[in-house]
Amino acid sequence: MKEAEAGLIVSSRDLRKVGAHPDHWYPICWSRELKPGQMLARRFAGDPVVVVRSKEGVLFALEDRCAHRQVPLSHGVVKGCTVRCGYHGWAYDESGACVDVPYLGRERLPNGVKSYPVHEVDGLIFIFPGNPELADAHRPASLGAKGDRTYKTRELNREVGAHYTFMHENLFDMNHQFLHRRQMGLMKATCLGRDSGPNWAEVRYTFSRTEGAATIGEGAILGLMRGKDEADRKDKMVIRTDYPHQNLRFWIDEGDPVLSVWLGYTPLDAEQRTNRTFGYLSVKKPGLPLLLDLAWPFITMFTESIFKEDKEIVEMEQAAHDAQGGDWNNEVFPPIRELRAVLERCGAPA
Repeated sequence: MKEAEAGLIVSSRDLRKVGAHPDHWYPICWSRELKPGQMLARRFAGDPVVVVRSKEGVLFALEDRCAHRQVPLSHGVVKGCTVRCGYHGWAYDESGACVDVPYLGRERLPNGVKSYPVHEVDGLIFIFPGNPELADAHRPASLGAKGDRTYKTRELNREVGAHYTFMHENLFDMNHQFLHRRQMGLMKATCLGRDSGPNWAEVRYTFSRTEGAATIGEGAILGLMRGKDEADRKDKMVIRTDYPHQNLRFWIDEGDPVLSVWLGYTPLDAEQRTNRTFGYLSVKKPGLPLLLDLAWPFITMFTESIFKEDKEIVEMEQAAHDAQGGDWNNEVFPPIRELRAVLERCGAPA
C-alpha cells in the first residue's frame, strides 16, 4: 500500500538514516573498565576503536586496525605510550604514528593509523570522531549530577537495537506513560511548554495519577524528599536534548531537582541501527542519607523495569521501520516535531 493511501505523513528525509554527527563527543567506555596498561576494543558507527590507558595513566584512542595486515590492534600489547600489533609487532604512539617496525628499523616507517581526541569526565571516557580542531570547543565539563555529592548516582548501561533518534524521542515524549502502567499505574502527563534552538530542544511537563498507586521504587525516589501528600505536590519535569546528549530533571517542589538523568547514545554499526546507551541516574539525598541507601535496591529495580520496557518498545519501532523500509511516523505532538527537526538539522548522512 502506498503511503498516501494509508493516510500516513512521511518526511521527505528518513530520520532513521540521519547519522550521528561526528563533530561531537561520544561516550565509548566507563573509566572503571580501562585499567592502567590495558586497552579496550570498541566501535563508533561501524568504525573499530581501541581505547588505551598506559601504566603511567596516559589515555589515548586509535583506529583499531593495524596499517600492515589490518588486524585489530586491541589483540596486541601496551608498551609505555605505544601499542604493538600482536601479529608483527608494529608499534604506534598515541598520535597514531607508526614508530617502529622491528624488522625494518626506524628509517623506513610506513603510514600510521587514525587517532581520536579523548576526554575523561565523571567516570566516562569519550572520543571525538570528527574534526580534531573542533574537539576542545565541545568538550563536556560534567555529566548531570554525577559529580554532585548531594546526590546518589547509579550507572545506566545497555546496548539497544535501535537508531539513536528513537532514544531521544522516547525520553522526550512523556505521553507514553501507558507503556509503564504496570510500574506506575496510569499517569497523565500535561505539557507545560516547549522551546528549541539550532541544536537543542526542551519540553516541560507536570503529572497527575489517574489510576493505581506508586510502587515502592517510585515512592522511594519521590517520597524521601517531600512531606506532602501526592495531591499537594507540584511536579515539574524538564527534558532537554543538547545535541547529541540528553538530560532529564524532576522537581516536586522548589529547590534542587529530586531526580537528574544524563544520557549519551553512541551508534555502534555503520547503519546506526544499534546504539550503546550510557547514562547516570542521580537521586537527591534526603536529610538522613541512610534512608536512600536502604531504598536503593527498590529504586534500582523500579528504574531497570522502566528502562527494560523502553528498550523493548524502541526496538519494536526499529523493527517496524526496517519492515516498512522507511520512517512512516505520523507524529502529531508539537514538541516531538521540534525535536525531530533538531535531530535532522544537527545530524549527518549515515
